[in-house]
Amino acid sequence: MELVKNMEGTTTHIQLACFNLGDALFAIDIMRIREIVVPQALSPLPSVSEVLEGVINLRGAIIPVLNLRRFFKMPVEVKIPVGKLLIVSLVNQLLALAVDDVMEVISVPAAEILPPLNTVSGIGMEYIVGVTLVQNRVCMILNIDALLTPSGGAV
Repeated sequence: MELVKNMEGTTTHIQLACFNLGDALFAIDIMRIREIVVPQALSPLPSVSEVLEGVINLRGAIIPVLNLRRFFKMPVEVKIPVGKLLIVSLVNQLLALAVDDVMEVISVPAAEILPPLNTVSGIGMEYIVGVTLVQNRVCMILNIDALLTPSGGAV
């Protein structure tokens, strides 16, 4: 995560980009986002995964598109098309995350980020690295590196 440090080198704030999936609020480290684009024409992949929708060609780069609604087994709204693609940097590749809407970039005091609730289990909870409050709403901070692991189901 992008950490803002004070003069003594102590982490004070973390920069996060917030986005919606339905009524749920999520965030990822702002430094992992290359850009935010409107949905592009998809080239389908042959039955690789139900969550990987296909690939896009973004200025010559072929980037897989992961639908986060499907990934988290949320209802896919037919009436509401995907609002934005977050192009994020993983270790060895770029990945487009299909989200409903990108809300804002926030600076969260490090002390206000709480660990994920270990008493709550369910689809996707293993991809949450922390939670914080944003305008009195619970915001779940994603570990995007874990999304393309074999246990993530996107591979």
